[in-house]
Amino acid sequence: MFRGFYTAASGMIAQQRRTEMLTNNMSNANTPGYKADQSSMRAFPEMLLQRMDQVSIPTKKKLNLPFEPRLGSVNTGVYMQETMPLFAQGDLRETGAKTDLALLDISMPVNEESGQSGMVFYTVQGSDGVTRYTRNGNFTLDAEGYLTTASGHYVLSQQGQRIQLNSDQYTVDETGQITENGAAAGRIGVALAANPNVLVKEGDGLFRSEGGELPDAYTQNEAQFQMKQGFLEASNTDAARTMTDMLTAYRAFEANQKILTAYDRSMEKAANEIGRVN
Repeated sequence: MFRGFYTAASGMIAQQRRTEMLTNNMSNANTPGYKADQSSMRAFPEMLLQRMDQVSIPTKKKLNLPFEPRLGSVNTGVYMQETMPLFAQGDLRETGAKTDLALLDISMPVNEESGQSGMVFYTVQGSDGVTRYTRNGNFTLDAEGYLTTASGHYVLSQQGQRIQLNSDQYTVDETGQITENGAAAGRIGVALAANPNVLVKEGDGLFRSEGGELPDAYTQNEAQFQMKQGFLEASNTDAARTMTDMLTAYRAFEANQKILTAYDRSMEKAANEIGRVN
């Protein structure tokens, strides 16, 4: 009977976490460059239950030896094993703003191990000096003229330097070259993640690479992409599917909740009626 409590409770926890993930995806449906999370559910491995006890040997010194009789196996249900971002191209949305840039993947190399297509990212740097990566091209110019993200991270050039401009009247061509007042002003830094699944997702649409900095995408012949000025890449969240998944998760949570309530009533009846001594 108690095993049913664990199974139903684990199902509720798993569906609650899945609902939280889907809710976060829905709240970022309008966030530029956002990559929706996906979850994978897995059944817990069976556990072998044993009862800790001891057995007395009828000797003169009354020797006691530990004894662990087996009670049987129990499967405690499911859990949400992990969440992984969905690295897929979002739709391009025209804004007309010169500081808005969008990356368009044309042809990306496919990782042989994972079968996942690669993806290119802007290279940015925070105040801690760590290089991070993002698909959110909603850039702006700070008070000193540095090109930054909405969260204040500096946009880096192909050489890994911060990009400083005199005004927002500049142009960026499809190859990332910046032109200001008829003169070249640098090139937007773009990195290639051959296997995006190794990236760690952070807040504000940022990703971190734990295996060292990603290679320069411009020098990778297999990576073909374009940069679009005056456009933003929209979130790849499918709002209709996300709403359907949220309803499914809610109903699964509710079903486990009813099972838990039924177990509780059965235990109450066993304790108050069946176990009553007349």
